[in-house]
This record gives sequence, C-alpha cells and structure tokens, in this order.
Amino acid sequence: MLPHIVDTEPNSPVFLLSPARLDGQRGALLTKATSNFDIARALRSPEGACLADVFSFVSGLYFRGKVAYAREFGQARARAPASYVLTAGGGLCALDERVTLARLERWASVVVSEKNPHFTAPLIRTASEALAAHDAATRFVLLGSVATNKYVAPLLEVFGDRILYPKEFAGLGDKSRGALLLAAVRERRELAYAPLRDRDVSLPGRR
Repeated sequence: MLPHIVDTEPNSPVFLLSPARLDGQRGALLTKATSNFDIARALRSPEGACLADVFSFVSGLYFRGKVAYAREFGQARARAPASYVLTAGGGLCALDERVTLARLERWASVVVSEKNPHFTAPLIRTASEALAAHDAATRFVLLGSVATNKYVAPLLEVFGDRILYPKEFAGLGDKSRGALLLAAVRERRELAYAPLRDRDVSLPGRR
C-alpha cells in the first residue's frame, strides 16, 4: 500500500509516467542471464535495481526525459512522492522503488490494455491510494500516450477531472516527446497541461 502523505506543495503536479516496453532488444539484454553490467547484476540481486534506472535503460531517450522532467517539476517536499510509474501488473510504483528480475518478468507477461483486469485492477487500486495520499489541490499529470484508452480509461476512472496531460505531446512520437521533456528541463520551462478528458484522440501517439 502506498503511504498516506499529504505534504505536497499546494497545486504542485504529481506525475504518472507510462511504462517502458520490456519485450524489445534492450529488455532481452537486461534480463539475459549472462549480462554482467551494473544494472543487470543489480536486477538479479535480492535488493533489485532502481525502477527508474531499469526503465530508462530499456526505453532510452523517452523514459529518461520523463524521469528528468518529473524530478525537475514535481516540487514535492522531502517525504511526498512527486511521481509514480505505471507498471504492467504492479499498478503505480515509486520512481526509486527497487525491482527484482522475478518481478520484472511477471510484469512482462501482463498485457497492457484497459480490457485486461490483471493490468487495470492493481492500477486502479494504487491510483486510488495515490489520490488519497495527496491533498485536494494536487494535480496529476500523465506523461504518456493519450491516443488510446489503455492508460486513459483506468486513470480517468480514478482521477476524473484532476488528471491532465502535456498539451505539446499531441501528435508527437516517443523520441520527440523525450526530446521535448529534456529541453524543458534544460530551459527550466514547465509545459502547459490540459484536462485528459479533453484530449484529441484523432492525433497519433504511442506509449
């Protein structure tokens, strides 16, 4: 269960980062038994590896951009989570949560779809906990695809009008979104947000 913490700054955004795909070449390299680089060894250890590092390795530019942006603009105080990662089968997890190889492999077996209860049930449960853990002025911002319902439907069910997305994401692919987020961090320029309910679903977008 997520901790009940209510000491975020008033109106500060809490970011929800879409997950990295685990079925690509970098995911296979990370989980390969003979891989001997630092993060692969950490993943196989009892303590596990930092989730942000794991997904940044697997996804590259896009997830690194999401992490950098969330850390820059989350504005949380010492104990308050300012960002969470959507996971397949694990719901919302803290960016710095440690994950083991066994846990990652369980996530990799779950289909990310609004029609799959193995994905939506833990997401709705942990999203409800996150909603309760922050005060009523807190905004939640999805850093991820809004072109399909796979994230949008369960998140709207919980957060309703309190969940937003970056307006400049519309029509951009993954790499362009990552570059946009990293540029915003360099310029210390927070993006403008729009209600997730009002998204334009005719525009392309992926994860």
